[in-house]
Amino acid sequence: MNEYDSNRILDFVKKINYCLTKSLKDTDCYVLNTCHIREKATEKVYHEVGRLKKEFKDKKKPIILIVGCVAQAEGDMLLKKEKYIDAVIGPQSYHEINKIILNVEKKYSRINSTEFETIEKFDQLNLIKNNESKTSSYITIQEGCDKFCKFCVVPYTRGPECSRPFSDILSEVKQLVDNGSKEVVLLGQNVNGYNYQNKKLSDLIYSINENKEVERIRYTTSHPKDFSNDLIEAHADCKKLMPLLHLPVQSGSNKILKNMNRGHTIEEYLEIIEKLKDKKPNIKLSSDFIIAYPGETNDDFDKTLKLLHELKFINSYSFIFSARPGTPAADMNKIENKIAKDRLFVFQREAGLLKKNYRDKLVESKTTVLIENKVNGQNKYFGRDEYFNSVIVNCDKDLRGEILDIKIKNCNQNTLYGEIIVNDKYEEYAA
Repeated sequence: MNEYDSNRILDFVKKINYCLTKSLKDTDCYVLNTCHIREKATEKVYHEVGRLKKEFKDKKKPIILIVGCVAQAEGDMLLKKEKYIDAVIGPQSYHEINKIILNVEKKYSRINSTEFETIEKFDQLNLIKNNESKTSSYITIQEGCDKFCKFCVVPYTRGPECSRPFSDILSEVKQLVDNGSKEVVLLGQNVNGYNYQNKKLSDLIYSINENKEVERIRYTTSHPKDFSNDLIEAHADCKKLMPLLHLPVQSGSNKILKNMNRGHTIEEYLEIIEKLKDKKPNIKLSSDFIIAYPGETNDDFDKTLKLLHELKFINSYSFIFSARPGTPAADMNKIENKIAKDRLFVFQREAGLLKKNYRDKLVESKTTVLIENKVNGQNKYFGRDEYFNSVIVNCDKDLRGEILDIKIKNCNQNTLYGEIIVNDKYEEYAA
């Protein structure tokens, strides 16, 4: 979502004659877009500002804008502690960026713009053409969260759930495919909580599936509590909807899930997966896990390992519990650091073995890959298969935007390496 927001910020500032520079020394305005999910995010902001101070010590200072969730959570403190910062802009206020930049240029007072104005932001987004021209493009359809998981800072930095108008999203999809996109990735803090005038995420998927120019559809990130039967049906009916579901579970223990205020049980989570596999047998899963959440015992951790092996996630993102200021979990008793690190090591070792076993079985198999871009300075192209696996192929032709049948010849933990299958359709692309 931060990548999407950054691209839209660029679309906005073009209206006041700013353009993207890849050279720091040429910068007139420096925008640091931030995330507050993990700890030390604020420290990274101060570190980055310190780097800018050194870079521009003997030069004209650029406008410095801190944008995103750290700005939302720490806005006043950032302005008070670091005079080099000109303005802080929360994630629901970045549509105000042009006005803020112009005010800073006129030497008006330093600015804190961190109001929750999601509806106004969505209205402004609809007025600015999305100039993204990537083969795979993001679209924010929903922001904020009402779930209030005790560990999560999102409700405090992104605000309550708010969904973009249905027609505005479809209009942006059209803009993106006109720009050359073949895949759209629907984004939301709680994307399957999308609800606009009784239109749900499934309705949106069905509508995008009918767009002949769209080849692939993905969405992230979902919450088990909002995983409805109509969305499960969409996975069965919509061939363009990719067969990988990222569905964060966080823990395999019902006790810990309750303590987290997740609002679902392991049994309910497994029921969702069972229904999905019944409707879409080739679906595969990835998930998020918080290790060593306050109160987690060895038994709770063992239940998480059991769930990992039972569902055989092809990808998992795991972190030791990180206390976020202002959340209920921040005041809970932390698990001893050594125990937490040992558990994370064990979990990631087991998850890594599952992932390796899955990838090893892909060698000599056929997969379908959407080629996204060329590897810098090489006759190699990067793409992703239906399960979001990274794939590299060699070729001296420009393959960007092509969907090709690839035979996987080798792999490592992060990347599959393949050869283009030579047939009538793709023979011209063979290396």
